[in-house]
Amino acid sequence: MSVIWTCPACHKKNRVPAERTQNDPKCGVCGHALTDNTPIELNLNNYQAHMQSDMPIVVDFWAPWCGPCQQFGPVFQQVAPQFAGKLRFAKINTQNETTLGQRYGIRSIPTLIVFHKEREIARISGALPAQQLQQWLTQALSGVPR
Repeated sequence: MSVIWTCPACHKKNRVPAERTQNDPKCGVCGHALTDNTPIELNLNNYQAHMQSDMPIVVDFWAPWCGPCQQFGPVFQQVAPQFAGKLRFAKINTQNETTLGQRYGIRSIPTLIVFHKEREIARISGALPAQQLQQWLTQALSGVPR
């Protein structure tokens, strides 16, 4: 059995044998670590590949003019490594990507949505402290089919 993970660097899909998911698999196209959990910027051109991945993804919908978004950014980045190989972290700038903000009904920012294979699993709005973000993500992942 294998899983399809999207590379955070080149956005290409990779088939990874299930038994190798814990061994820091690399992208077959660019060689980047598939488990690198530095938050990636998504846009209309690359978001679909990540939404279709077998790895769940949490998306931070934000805007550069939003004070709470600016405060939350470092927290989002700080928590990301704790979920490497389990959850991809991504950001969508709703000022630049208005179509994506509208598609997902973003009415306030920051808003976090966890997706798995294009299906929304959980949603929360507002800047969270690190511990609360970890708890929320852990709970959200419990709703992802294995």
